[in-house]
Amino acid sequence: MPIRAQKGLVKRSEVSSSTVVILFNKPYDVLSQFTQDHPGQHTLAEFNLPKDVYAAGRLDRDSEGLLLLTNDGMMIKRLLDPDHGHQRTYLAQVEGEISDTALRELETGVRIGGYRTKPAKAERIDTPDINERVPPVRFRKSIPTSWIRLTLTEGKNRQVRKMTAAVGFPTLRLIRESIGELTLNGLQPGEHRLLTKEEIKKLKQDLL
Repeated sequence: MPIRAQKGLVKRSEVSSSTVVILFNKPYDVLSQFTQDHPGQHTLAEFNLPKDVYAAGRLDRDSEGLLLLTNDGMMIKRLLDPDHGHQRTYLAQVEGEISDTALRELETGVRIGGYRTKPAKAERIDTPDINERVPPVRFRKSIPTSWIRLTLTEGKNRQVRKMTAAVGFPTLRLIRESIGELTLNGLQPGEHRLLTKEEIKKLKQDLL
């Protein structure tokens, strides 16, 4: 069951008709949309988000972290346009102790089907100070895990998971930490906040 949005955050009735951008910390097992594809699925409709906003990009149901929502169709188009690449940073828990060779391969690009990924930034990190996932990650006790921070400028379908699998270290848990200069900055799973006018202006400039 996902964590509900906490009290005191922006309500649907508090949003004006001007450009609205919401920064939401999407929990695990929640679709990046307001409607169910199948009965029993958890969606954005459960989190008291403002009306008339839509996800600018997606996080898979089994991924967590930063998701932007907005009522600005042009901003959504820019964020989804592969010709307007912007940095997205992820924390990934992978199966096994990731090697320096694997990190170099992630940075220089790996082949996924018939596509070679663009250069990225990849580094091994200590276990981050984050909430436990609900439900917990399943892993094999006989095999250690490690964490990496991976920064991409593209966002193809399940790209991070495909990249780490391609270098021999399957992803067990995936959290989007930031988009450009926007970060979760203490938002708990299920919480959201409105971007300020200054943040929206900067985001639009970055997407030009």
